[in-house]
Amino acid sequence: MKNTLKQFLADSELLLNAVGEGVYGFDLAGKAVFINPAAEQMTGWKSSELLGKNIHQYHHHSHANGDEYPVEECQIYNTMHDGIERRVTNEVFWRKDGSCFPVEYTSTPVYKDDKRIGAVAVFRDVSQQRLADDNLRKALQQVQELTEKLQAENTYLQDEINETWSGSGLEGISKPFKQMLKQIKLVGQTDSTVLILGENGTGKEVVARNLHQLSERCNSPMMKVNCAAFTSSLLESELFGHEKGAFTGANERRKGRFEQAHQGTLFLDEIGELSLEAQSKLLRVLQEREFERVGGSKTIQVDIRIIAATNRNLLEMVADGQFRMDLYYRLNVFPIEVPSLRERIDDLPILCDSILQQLNHKLKKHITGVNKRSLYKLSQYSWPGNIRELQNILEREVILTTSRVLDVKQSFKALIQPKVSEVKTLAEAERDHILAVLDECKWRIGGTRGAAKILGLPDSTLRSKMKKLHIKR
Repeated sequence: MKNTLKQFLADSELLLNAVGEGVYGFDLAGKAVFINPAAEQMTGWKSSELLGKNIHQYHHHSHANGDEYPVEECQIYNTMHDGIERRVTNEVFWRKDGSCFPVEYTSTPVYKDDKRIGAVAVFRDVSQQRLADDNLRKALQQVQELTEKLQAENTYLQDEINETWSGSGLEGISKPFKQMLKQIKLVGQTDSTVLILGENGTGKEVVARNLHQLSERCNSPMMKVNCAAFTSSLLESELFGHEKGAFTGANERRKGRFEQAHQGTLFLDEIGELSLEAQSKLLRVLQEREFERVGGSKTIQVDIRIIAATNRNLLEMVADGQFRMDLYYRLNVFPIEVPSLRERIDDLPILCDSILQQLNHKLKKHITGVNKRSLYKLSQYSWPGNIRELQNILEREVILTTSRVLDVKQSFKALIQPKVSEVKTLAEAERDHILAVLDECKWRIGGTRGAAKILGLPDSTLRSKMKKLHIKR
């Protein structure tokens, strides 16, 4: 048995036939003089078909992409000519059936009596290794993308948590409020673009969040961008993200709000504050639903729902050349107008209860409600700051009170009553009041948000008074 094994080990051909790698032996003319079974199995070519032939034309005739592979560039044949051993890791061999497979091989010169007589090529199929490497790279890429997404969402949520408390706002029984709720329910379950209109402090963001929650996208994020908070250049980075080194301070790649909102909702607040340049860039993304990061060339496609909000009259801005008409019609698919607080005074008791509940939690208080005298006082005020102003006033009163029932001490008359030395005639007071309301309404006279509606006058009566009191824009 021992002698049999020794004879086996001494027979080089038996050894080469037993190894798992493919082995080719070549003479100095480049013709195959030895082919082992592993090579036959990997390539599909039998030794009887290749022995005595130049096998470059069978296995190395072209690169993986189909480009011609001249024999003089073949590393195996170069080893025969110069006697230098080579290791190759980025080539393919072609099988008999016309398919190819990635290989790693070494070409080693063979000497006898110090004279080079040929070369040996030992190769192995690395298809499974490459597949595993590709799968690993894809998995690592997915992990990287998920990590970036989680980091971005975490940063965004931390920013939201750190913002000033904004209250609820979607409570009420007044007719204007109920009409708005009907619109929210109708469009909430769709993917339609919504334009939310309303004065500052009316709760436009609360409406946007409810629209998102009613939609099929509710399990995906709703990302908010305050368009008034960024310059045109910074807004582009905020919306679309940027690549590392795209500009000074861009120390790492950052995903923009569009990318973070993929399969969710993007809320563009204060849309009327966008510059014309930013409007053009936004319009393209809304049309194509694709963009490139700042400093990047890769086109990124997103599936998002757009909700925009503004306190400005976009149609007037279009007429003045301050807002693109095509962007306006792209956004104004389903407009929802949020009523001002003075239009829904009947909702004051419900709003106060809701705000007090959150203030109790925030300030560790136990206020049960607002007394009737205070509610009457609140109902007589015009609320230019809307629900946000109501929140601030109640928070100040809750901090100061020691009672469980809130008694609003602030005198709203003191905010608007003139000093004795500044008392004006009735006509002057009327003129100033009309001017103040016109300014508040941006000189809009008619319509539900017009000055005539707020003053309780027909449009024609207000125009007559403006003419009589010499009121001009």
